[in-house]
Amino acid sequence: MSNTSEVAGLEERLGKAAVVIKRLKERMAGFELENARRAESIAVVGIGCRFPGGADSPEAFWSLLTSGRDAVRSLDDRWRLIGDRPSDEAPKWAGLLTEQVDVFDPAFFGISPREAAAMDPQQRLLLEVVWEAFENAGVIPGALAGSLTGVFIGACSNDYQHVVMRRPMEERDLYTTTGNMLSVAAGRVAYTFGLQGPCLMLDTACSSSLVTANLAAHSLRMGECDLAVAGGVNLLLSPIPTEAAHRMQALSPDGRCRTFDAGANGFVRGEGCGVVVLKRLSDAQRDGDRVWAVIRGSAVNQDGRSTGLTAPNVLAQQALLRQALRNARVAPDAVGYIECHGTGTPLGDPIEVDALRAVVGTPRADGSRCLLGALKTNIGHLEAAAGIAGLVKAALVLHHGQIPANLHLRAINPRIQLEGTALALASTPTPWPRGERPRYAGVSSFGLSGTNAHVVLEEAPVWEAPRSAATRTAELLVVSARSEGSVAAQAERLAGQLEAAGGAALGDVARSLVTTRSAMEERVAVVAETREAAAAALAAVARGELPGGVVRGRATETTGKIVFVFPGQGSQWLGMGRRLLEEEPAFAEAVAACDRAIQAEAGFS
Repeated sequence: MSNTSEVAGLEERLGKAAVVIKRLKERMAGFELENARRAESIAVVGIGCRFPGGADSPEAFWSLLTSGRDAVRSLDDRWRLIGDRPSDEAPKWAGLLTEQVDVFDPAFFGISPREAAAMDPQQRLLLEVVWEAFENAGVIPGALAGSLTGVFIGACSNDYQHVVMRRPMEERDLYTTTGNMLSVAAGRVAYTFGLQGPCLMLDTACSSSLVTANLAAHSLRMGECDLAVAGGVNLLLSPIPTEAAHRMQALSPDGRCRTFDAGANGFVRGEGCGVVVLKRLSDAQRDGDRVWAVIRGSAVNQDGRSTGLTAPNVLAQQALLRQALRNARVAPDAVGYIECHGTGTPLGDPIEVDALRAVVGTPRADGSRCLLGALKTNIGHLEAAAGIAGLVKAALVLHHGQIPANLHLRAINPRIQLEGTALALASTPTPWPRGERPRYAGVSSFGLSGTNAHVVLEEAPVWEAPRSAATRTAELLVVSARSEGSVAAQAERLAGQLEAAGGAALGDVARSLVTTRSAMEERVAVVAETREAAAAALAAVARGELPGGVVRGRATETTGKIVFVFPGQGSQWLGMGRRLLEEEPAFAEAVAACDRAIQAEAGFS
């Protein structure tokens, strides 16, 4: 009996041990899954931008950078538009948008003219750029309603409030309030597109928009959202902040941002809006998305008690860089490019380079270098939008394999010591192609508030755009917009893209127009056999003409489904549908299915 009892007891203990082991394995698997999720890379799948110098698309922005243009210009027209100006001693230059900031199409977004007049133009600009970023990502904006899409927006100026508060009290209403609260800007984006993921506005001053990228990446990794919009906006609509910055002696008197240069004498204010659409890399690869670059990791910290409230802290910047690299699991000597905060101030530039020298500046065994760039030399300091502008530039650097030169660099600041380090200034355009090892770039943004952010980017996985399987003798291009004038403008723009050398195949353009663009009321359909013919037909539409092969009309809502009827019995002709059967896989599959069904019943094809 004792032996039997001992065996039974042993079996019971072994059973309990097996249960414990199983639970431990499940917990370990859960930890591993959680760690993998926390470490997942985030893909930049869409970019929208309106930056100074006419940089209203990633392509136009890259052209500005590679051509070495300085987008800083006179503020006189802006002050005339506003009807106010700072003192005569304040600098008269800034990086300004070339388009009119007082122009907006409220009906496009379902906004009344009365509400639009009370809205901060920053909110208007944000709606436009978010729309463009979605389209750049191949996402139809209207299809996102009800989705777990997050909105993370940075802004720190409220200039338009100075304008509307000058109006008589009886002209102010609820729209004046919602149109000028910074907190409403992100909410308006979510409301307009029907997005139901996390939604927040952030103000850490100059680092705001790069901090939004950090938060959006965290939200995606935690599963709070499946798609995220991150960005920032800044418009110069009041002379008061310019006057304040001038009295702080922070602005360059001659309107030139000379980052790293011995003649650096302050920053230049700038305006614009930048937005990136983010997605978990695994999801982007599953969906076949084009990826501009990959966020490997990021970090945010604070200067703490430095020499002054607004003074940078070199030790805090070093800690930030190390934490971002740890989070990204990237070795310091693997980073080949840093898009610096680089304001062009005699104090800030040397401190930033000192921190970089301590973390990524150690000489490398292979002799490779880490180049330092500064976007502010081209477009000025976009303040709350500066960080996202730097991220977009770094993503384009990785995408195109070239590092643009910094402007206004004549003689290096004597307080910046690069000898004996791996650091070098991007003084000339420098090729940076793919190699055997992945390329990594860093982006820094430091706030006047003391909040610092750094993002580590990796080159995107090699990607080939999906090509149409079928080769058709003709393609159907559909252009739509809210109004007839907008259709003409869209046609003109598309014609220019088709005329440009090296563009996408006509079939790919046709497919993208109907699968990645929202279908609006006013429409033009063009049937063309070649890119040249399509471009000519679209150019004619832009001129108000209606050539052969073009149909124009206004879509009406339908309550039922659309069906196609092939009646036969007299309306058919020899060879009818043969080309469609040869060129259109979906049609061929449907006919094959019908054929199988008929054979099953009738016994013949």
